[in-house]
Amino acid sequence: MDTILYWNEVALEANRVSFTNGKNEQPGPTLSSRALAIVHLAMYDAYAGVRGNPIAPVNLSPYLPGLPNPAPNASAEAAVAAAAHATLSSLYPSQKSFFDLKHSQAGLKGDGLKEGHEFGLLVAHKILEKRQEDPSASDDGYAASMARGAHRPDPDNPQGFHAPFYGAKSRCFAVTCRHELDAPPQLGSDEYIKAVQQVRAKGIAPELMGTLPAGLSPRTANETLIGIYWGYDGVAELGTPPRLYNQIVRTVAIAQNNSVEQNARLFALVNAAMGDAGVLAWDQKYIHDLWRPVVGIREDDPSLGPTGIGNHDLSENSDPSWLPLGAPNTNSKTKEETKKNFTPSFPAYPSGHATFGAAALHVTRLFYCVTDCCNDNLFDCLTFVSDEFNGINRDNKGTVRPKHTRSFPGGLWEMIVENGLSRVFLGVHWVFDAFAVDSEDNPDLCRNIGGVPLGITIAEDIFNNGLNLSSIGPRN
Repeated sequence: MDTILYWNEVALEANRVSFTNGKNEQPGPTLSSRALAIVHLAMYDAYAGVRGNPIAPVNLSPYLPGLPNPAPNASAEAAVAAAAHATLSSLYPSQKSFFDLKHSQAGLKGDGLKEGHEFGLLVAHKILEKRQEDPSASDDGYAASMARGAHRPDPDNPQGFHAPFYGAKSRCFAVTCRHELDAPPQLGSDEYIKAVQQVRAKGIAPELMGTLPAGLSPRTANETLIGIYWGYDGVAELGTPPRLYNQIVRTVAIAQNNSVEQNARLFALVNAAMGDAGVLAWDQKYIHDLWRPVVGIREDDPSLGPTGIGNHDLSENSDPSWLPLGAPNTNSKTKEETKKNFTPSFPAYPSGHATFGAAALHVTRLFYCVTDCCNDNLFDCLTFVSDEFNGINRDNKGTVRPKHTRSFPGGLWEMIVENGLSRVFLGVHWVFDAFAVDSEDNPDLCRNIGGVPLGITIAEDIFNNGLNLSSIGPRN
């Protein structure tokens, strides 16, 4: 049994259950990416400390500096199990009985169990200690700006604000600097207007498609599927996007016949990259503070909104009644109510999905020596079943969605692009939240705009500079 894959699966189950059991542990994409980073970095250092870098087939230099050497006969499997169990139990205390069960089922045997266990506990304690000053995802009294173009809550499904101070006040995990983005296109610019027209048509609620003006092409059935397929918007039975991208990396690792050493490093890289994506994307979100389409389209005309000025005729790109398809509120059907789809409770730019996906999947590409930003050849054709379309989970009206096995001939790169674009088809993001586009509407990664360039930069920083504890603290 591969001890890294075993405990990775346990960690992903913890993420899923935390959005299902009502305990509100590690909520939202920020804290769930933080939790997965802590667990996998603890597993990595526990394994690397026992195995030792000189004899490993891959670079297993430690993440944390100054760790003592474990006992010579320490069990690597016992160290990983103790590190995973301890960090998970600290992060998700309501699930401790489940972690106890998985620890007992881990098949630990042989010499050095006590020594390995003690070393794993030490590593877990040190990792948790390093992150004890991290802020919560609470809005902590945050108030929305009334300025035109600033983010305000979804008028159709208000939820407050998620993690307005998390990015600025968190220390980074492994990057060597606080990477920043250029500003998004200015309101009223040609690029912005084109993005408005795109999401107005492609992201509209199904019942409003008949209201689209001539010349705008509505979303197709395939585009609707793409939007939902990449969802994982912190809902029951699914959890958050970092769980989804771990599921994809598991598919890759198993197909590539990774060794345990390779998996220890790969999953540490992936989850450290997403930990930093959560910090840096949310820092940028609240710096740029850009409204979502549900507000931006409804208030496109300057006469609309809290600071509106007099105007007789609405602009052609404004629709005060517009609503999005919305982030899928999967498995929300109860006997009492049907919950609406929604727009996530944080600013648009950059897209968290795009940043997490690019960081996780590009660092995986780098791990397998794929460096360019174009289709890769790790597989003849990569296939993956999203839990949004697994034949089990239900839409927000209670209907079971069919199982869909989706193929990606362009491999992980195609996934990165489609994942970023998917949020436009839900109507919750502008395309430039993921990436700028060229004259033919292809991603233009020469411009430092959107979550995909930010995620790629994070991945390349960590991979090229080594998996080391970051010295980059809070921004303020």
